[in-house]
Amino acid sequence: MLIMTGDTEHQTSTDREDLLRSEGNNCFVCGSKNPIGLGVVFRLDGDVCRAEFTPGQEHTGYDQVTHGGIVFSLLDDVMANWLWLQGQQCFTARADIRYRAQLPVGTPIRLEGRCIKRKGRLAQMEGKVIRAEDDFVVAEATGSFMIPPV
Repeated sequence: MLIMTGDTEHQTSTDREDLLRSEGNNCFVCGSKNPIGLGVVFRLDGDVCRAEFTPGQEHTGYDQVTHGGIVFSLLDDVMANWLWLQGQQCFTARADIRYRAQLPVGTPIRLEGRCIKRKGRLAQMEGKVIRAEDDFVVAEATGSFMIPPV
């Protein structure tokens, strides 16, 4: 088991993926220790952070539609994990979301996150929730993420 020390420069993407799956991760979206969490597993694929998810009945907002807060949580995490998997801890400074369509529960989706611009300790990110069956973008977000000083 890899112990987190604060020195993340020497950890590989695979090490970081292992940390996300560790018992110490209590994140609602990706924490394996969180008993009510979503259990999303993020990975880096070139310059894109990716994951898959299928919302269930417990994620319903109304009338068999996934709650918008769940959709936003997925977007926030796919953007933040682009940085995390590259060894950068961060926090959301600002985020904007655009919902393009409702997401019925039981619909498999893909998550994609990318860095648009980096300036100092601020990273401008974008995230997308994409229906797996037809590549339709259900929701998208942009966000500014602060990387704390070391």
